[in-house]
Amino acid sequence: MRIIAGQYKGRKFIPPAKNWPTRPTTDFAKEGLFNILNNKIDFEETIMLDLFGGTGSHGYEFISRGCQDATYVDNFASCVAFVSKTAEELKISDKIKVVKSDVFKFLEFNSKQFDYIFAGPPYPLPQLKTLPDLVFRYNTLAEGGLFVLEHSSLQDFRLHARYVEERHYGEAIFSFFK
Repeated sequence: MRIIAGQYKGRKFIPPAKNWPTRPTTDFAKEGLFNILNNKIDFEETIMLDLFGGTGSHGYEFISRGCQDATYVDNFASCVAFVSKTAEELKISDKIKVVKSDVFKFLEFNSKQFDYIFAGPPYPLPQLKTLPDLVFRYNTLAEGGLFVLEHSSLQDFRLHARYVEERHYGEAIFSFFK
């Protein structure tokens, strides 16, 4: 895995993911998504949230592009430890808040709003279809913000009231909500 652009462009990190319950976003899909985000987001002014953060790749990419306020949430202790260690190695611990929590509990009890939210849950997660409703019910997305949900073709969010568009990158689909 690598960071695509910004201050840490080209930096590779290799998570010890042999027994991790993660499905990292491929570099191909991540690059496609960030090409879109480059035209929609001012990274330096964005407060971002990465749900089901896994390896932390999304947050590193944002920080590399100038984001000063990122929050990473995952419930898997090894992922959280890896992201904390990588943040220290990159010297970005002051820019990323690493939270070990169930995402659904985090959304329920969080009081902060975010300009950009990314969720990359396991595709077969039974509650995946509820994520957009929860993000908006708990007022997690700031006014004018953008929520991107990565999912497979087994889910369809085109009829959701806040749905804007979707993009396909291989098996990964990114649905955009405002």
